[in-house]
Amino acid sequence: MHEPASSLAVLVDPGDAAPVIARLKELNASLAAILLTHHHHDHVGGVERLVSEYGCVVYGPKADSMPWVTDVVSDGSSFKLPVSKEMASVISVPGHTLEHVAYLHQGRLFCGDTLFSGGCGRLLGGTAAMLHDSLKKISRLPADTMIHCAHEYTLANLRFAKTIDVDNRRLDTRLEAVIAMREGNRPTVPSRLEEELQTNPFLRCHIPAIKERVELLSGESLGDELAVFSALRRLKDKN
Repeated sequence: MHEPASSLAVLVDPGDAAPVIARLKELNASLAAILLTHHHHDHVGGVERLVSEYGCVVYGPKADSMPWVTDVVSDGSSFKLPVSKEMASVISVPGHTLEHVAYLHQGRLFCGDTLFSGGCGRLLGGTAAMLHDSLKKISRLPADTMIHCAHEYTLANLRFAKTIDVDNRRLDTRLEAVIAMREGNRPTVPSRLEEELQTNPFLRCHIPAIKERVELLSGESLGDELAVFSALRRLKDKN
């Protein structure tokens, strides 16, 4: 049994329970809730142990692969987090997987593997059309929204982005900053949506220069924005 905690915590996508438990002990906190974005093991691997340890509620989309979910969420639903007076809202963002959701709370979007800092997730269950539509949804959020993605892929993503968006000076500046941050062992996540809109090629497929570059690199003639996005995703998969 745990000693009475002085505060409560909410966790998103625990891939491993051990570091979570260690950190909660440091903070003298108890885990009140887990938010799950999708079913991949690196996002749910710690859930079973954490639920056993803390008896917390688990929010997540309906999926047979996530039997721990106690409170099913879907697009447009909202709920009150036990650590905040403000409601958290749910946005359905399929593409990386079919059931993927994101959580928006106090100007912060916890988006799992849908949108990465400088990139986006692979298609591991959904379609390019789904993922493109999901990224469009995110793009329409306020520009100062903080993007809390699930992995530290920023440097590799921006290096790929530079091969696509070759004349983007904002991208040059961001890449230089990220190199310095990683050399100093500093995280690059979260990022600001405004920064993603300016430097993330997966959010910029409507720009003619990017379309032309993707056509050149892919050797394809691409009609609409979705075709550009799909070809760009294929190029990144080979990178």
